[in-house]
Amino acid sequence: MQQMFNTKKTVLAVAISLALGVGLTACGGGGSDSSTTTDTSNAWMTKAIIAQQAAATTDAAKEAVASERADLLLAAMTLDQKMAQLVGKGPEVLPELPQCYGARHVSAIPALNIPTFRITNGPVGLGQNDCAALGSTNPYTDPTSAKATALPSAIAAAASFDPAVAGTYGDVIGTEMNNLALHVFEAPGVNMARLPILGRNFEYFGEDPYLTGTMAVSEIKTLQAKGLIGMAKHFIANEQETNRMAMTNLGVDSHVDRQVLREIYMLPFEMAVKDGKVASVMCSYNSINSSPSCASQEVLTGVLRNDWGFTGYVQSDFYATVAGLSASYAPSPIAAGSLMQAGLDHEMPVAVSWSTTNLSSALSDGTVSVNMIDQALKRRYTQMFKYGIFDRPLVQTAIDFTAGGTTARAIGVKSAVLLQNNGALPFNGTAVQNIVLIGKASQVYAQQAVAGGAMVGTAMGAGGGSSDVVPSYTVTPLQGIKNALTALGNTSASVKLILVDDANSTATIDGVAKTFADVTAAAAGADAVIVMAGTIAEEGADRASFTDGTALTMAQSAAAGMGLDWYAAKPSAMSTASSNTAANSNTVAMITSIMGLTSTTTKTMAQKTALVLKDNASVAMDSALVGASGPAILETWFPGQEDGNIVAQLVFGKDFSGNNVSPSGKLPVTFPFAGKGFLDSITAAQFPGVTTGTTTKPKSMVTYAEGLNIGYRWYDAQQQSGTCTTNSDQSNACVAFPFGYGLTYTTSSIGSLSLAANGSMYDVKFTVANTGAKDGEEVVQVYLQLPAIASSVGEQTGATIVQPPKRLVGFKKVKVAASGSVQDTITIDPAATNHPLSVWNQTTKKWVIPTGTYTVWVGKSSSPKDLAQAGTFTK
Repeated sequence: MQQMFNTKKTVLAVAISLALGVGLTACGGGGSDSSTTTDTSNAWMTKAIIAQQAAATTDAAKEAVASERADLLLAAMTLDQKMAQLVGKGPEVLPELPQCYGARHVSAIPALNIPTFRITNGPVGLGQNDCAALGSTNPYTDPTSAKATALPSAIAAAASFDPAVAGTYGDVIGTEMNNLALHVFEAPGVNMARLPILGRNFEYFGEDPYLTGTMAVSEIKTLQAKGLIGMAKHFIANEQETNRMAMTNLGVDSHVDRQVLREIYMLPFEMAVKDGKVASVMCSYNSINSSPSCASQEVLTGVLRNDWGFTGYVQSDFYATVAGLSASYAPSPIAAGSLMQAGLDHEMPVAVSWSTTNLSSALSDGTVSVNMIDQALKRRYTQMFKYGIFDRPLVQTAIDFTAGGTTARAIGVKSAVLLQNNGALPFNGTAVQNIVLIGKASQVYAQQAVAGGAMVGTAMGAGGGSSDVVPSYTVTPLQGIKNALTALGNTSASVKLILVDDANSTATIDGVAKTFADVTAAAAGADAVIVMAGTIAEEGADRASFTDGTALTMAQSAAAGMGLDWYAAKPSAMSTASSNTAANSNTVAMITSIMGLTSTTTKTMAQKTALVLKDNASVAMDSALVGASGPAILETWFPGQEDGNIVAQLVFGKDFSGNNVSPSGKLPVTFPFAGKGFLDSITAAQFPGVTTGTTTKPKSMVTYAEGLNIGYRWYDAQQQSGTCTTNSDQSNACVAFPFGYGLTYTTSSIGSLSLAANGSMYDVKFTVANTGAKDGEEVVQVYLQLPAIASSVGEQTGATIVQPPKRLVGFKKVKVAASGSVQDTITIDPAATNHPLSVWNQTTKKWVIPTGTYTVWVGKSSSPKDLAQAGTFTK
């Protein structure tokens, strides 16, 4: 959910909410006390029909009873009540929960047994959750929001390549939602990491649509099994923060070929609808091919409902029904009829387009009918009845923060990716005596637990984004290391915290002023050196620099924001020459200086140094850090509240009970070498966009000119064309660490490959052998190379969308005991919702399986050096 990020925007949002909220109160339906006592005289709330709802076992049966109940409720409602229920309510104290000052709900109608319908943001825990402290000035993004578990980032969960981890993620969230009496989780976010500098990549699942869809489906199923509503967002082509909100700036008009939309950007949503039975979808701020997403009949009705059979409801992103602002900052709403005809069902956070006045006018001119209003409400009420929201009281219970933290720690450990190890990791926690923890004084990574929007000296949950979770506690890196040493029985080791200035000139060691020469001496003499760095980001801004707050000309290459050196003081605000100006931390120079030292211990610097990364998404790697003389590199993403404990267990290879721990994650995004990435090649039309439209209503038109070549597909295409050269081991010279890559503390091999038809499907068989001395896990990945004719099969009039060299079509995480082996199978189903064999033909508006030979590749990553051919088949 996008919210207001600077003072002007925050004040504006609250002012509009309060002003429009007055009108909502007057239009009837939500002003009286909201009793939780069931009135069984209402036909939709009789004991018999509630029992019938509870007895339904299949999804279709549950929805059928819920639909009947929705019809009964709608028949009893007045028009004024219906109009009030179409929209959210402005900031107010909740009648059922007087301790909560909320602005993410629809008001109750007690006489009709309609409860206050409460919504929380996600995706990394319960973000802004309709329960700020009384007296809060801005309940949309307030750090007094009700406390919850701050989980590792969603991209971290994706890095596990394990749907069970995504399910655990959903379990924590669902449990705590029920604790806080919430109903709707505005997540998972299934937009794509098209731009590595996208400020919200940490909220999404990476650069591959199949991986994204698989993780989202698992999270949705777990969450909704707890009687809650999941909401896949942001539909569709919402892949940048720059100029995203038409309410406060230009607004983005994403221009994406419709075949590309179907095969990449819509695919995770399709999986969420068909496989996850997601109850709701959020339409996005941006326009799609010049039509506002929330007013696109093509997208909301044609694709979502007609093609995919979606039976849930569509909610707007907050203020996504605003077309723009006038010079006086008055909202310019999209026409009420346009939204309803397109298929929007619920406007949040307050009435803008669907105010009583606007709806009454639309009813008078015929652009809206009562039947259309009933249909919009029925879609939402059906899901509310289906998930028991009408049938349980609105009561809060205590959250088990210890259980949530323990689970968060487990997720973080399973999500870490070991990118490089020259013998440093794991450190011997029982023997090590002298540890130095090094970071930048201007950066959070070595000083605080890291989540999206983290700022030095600011508590977690106060970054300014609507996904911010306010935790009950956090664990700093220093405390985590001390916790681990204590658990291992090492009471004699010393741990020094070293913070270096941006110029690599001065520093502090445990708070005492020192020179950089003192830092290098401490590192050279240490038994273990842990350097922490990363790429903090937040909703509201991309990691890019601009000339001013409105101009689209960047002051430097978009790729600069992929580096470890770039940072802005406030991650949620645009960085310009005059405001929130980006700075250079000189982190890479600091690390290379440390790695260039002559160690004064028995181990070389490469053998005793670990670089722990905490990233939004991918990093453009300096070549000096990669290779035999570089540090061990451990990617931990944004670890959340358990940061220190997660990292400590990983670097020592032991949990707090003494059991072995190993990184087992894989990269859900590609890490290029600096200067050789996608962002080094793009035009302004691709990002940040070019200004189009009228002078009074301009838009930033962003063209997805790369077509299907997003992420590893782009790097594969560049290698195939020769733009990126091929190394002697067949790896791509532009790529430091490929999509799907990750090491462990053991070694393994994948062999005994075979491919066999199994009816209409194809079984890929393999054996994973653990060739090391420790138990481990390996993620086996299956990629499919389509026939050469595939590009022409998807051809449209005037355009040919070239298929990338391969696509991910399957993966499985396999546990293997030390020196053991496991045989397993991954099945490719041509009829699966990810359409593994198919291309979209926009002319016929159908998925088509091209004729010809398909090649199946199996391995440990997307890199050609890590893949072997399992076989071919012909269609």
